[in-house]
Amino acid sequence: MAVISPNRRVRKTPFSAGVDAAGIGGYTVYNHMLLPTFFESVEADCAHLKQHVQVWDVSCERQVQIKGPDARRLLQILTPRDLARLSPDRCLYVPITDQGGGMINDPVALQAGPDTYWVSIADSDLLLWVLAIAGTGGFDVEVCEPDVSPLAVQGPKAEDLMARVFGDTVREIRFFGCKRLTFGGQNWIVARSGWSKQGGFEIYVEGSEHGMELWLALFAAGEDLNVRAGCPNNIERIESGLLSYGSDMTRDNTPLECGLDRYVSANQLGHCFGGRALREQIEAGGPERQIRPIVIEGEIGPCTGSWPLLSEGREVGRVASAAFSPEFGVNVAIGMVERSHWAPGTRIEIETEHGMRRAVVQESFWR
Repeated sequence: MAVISPNRRVRKTPFSAGVDAAGIGGYTVYNHMLLPTFFESVEADCAHLKQHVQVWDVSCERQVQIKGPDARRLLQILTPRDLARLSPDRCLYVPITDQGGGMINDPVALQAGPDTYWVSIADSDLLLWVLAIAGTGGFDVEVCEPDVSPLAVQGPKAEDLMARVFGDTVREIRFFGCKRLTFGGQNWIVARSGWSKQGGFEIYVEGSEHGMELWLALFAAGEDLNVRAGCPNNIERIESGLLSYGSDMTRDNTPLECGLDRYVSANQLGHCFGGRALREQIEAGGPERQIRPIVIEGEIGPCTGSWPLLSEGREVGRVASAAFSPEFGVNVAIGMVERSHWAPGTRIEIETEHGMRRAVVQESFWR
């Protein structure tokens, strides 16, 4: 079997020693860094995540740091979402759009200190985009990638494990709330967030040298909670409708097409990149295609590309994420579907690399 060879361009993480010792089954590359894809198996990892607690190395969620007097003003023009609620105690999910309204990232934004913001990015080189805008726009800011590596604690027992390591104050953090908490003499941002709907936290570890100390502390404190190493789980995130940038949505899609209407603020469309294009799409009655949950009938193999959705031989959409869900007993999928075929109950065909399959558009995701 081919393996990924880490090097200066494909980096290990502060937690890689722990991940390797836990019996990693596979890696992918995300933001030029290793990201685990499974340990025992995707199915077994999914079942464990839904019952217990896992520690995820998500260092690949790199931070773009914007610091200086104009930092907040620069951050606001990057996104159509109004950032008025962004504060040291609250982080926000923010679609980032280009001049045509296309999605170029869907990060979480945090206020890390006075005039200092972190943008915790999905898989794309957003740092270069922000550097270019800051430089050409004359913003009084410094833009860099700091030595910050997120570690996620996810699952129904996540709060109990986090309280043992960071204290009961962690229980007071609300969804998408954040607070600086102390571990080993270090003061780090802890947010109630993460790429699953099982509940959990993300710890923004400042300083790579502290990574394994925290990793080992979480495993020592969670032994009786059946803590395991884990990673973002493809089955659980499709069931939950959690979109993957670069797969379910790309620069060819606007936030409206991705079902992210609630993160597009009317009062920002005159100021942000892509605002005019987004306003035109709204005034035209909305997008002509949009993300929808889909059930695929029959047996399917891995979805490693982009599968066409067909109606009477005509392409009416694409699916880039699909998997069998043991919990729901069906093949769950996320598709970008044309308006003419996105109504719940619409039957279509899907062309997979494993053969043609029938599919049905669903009313909602499974959780």
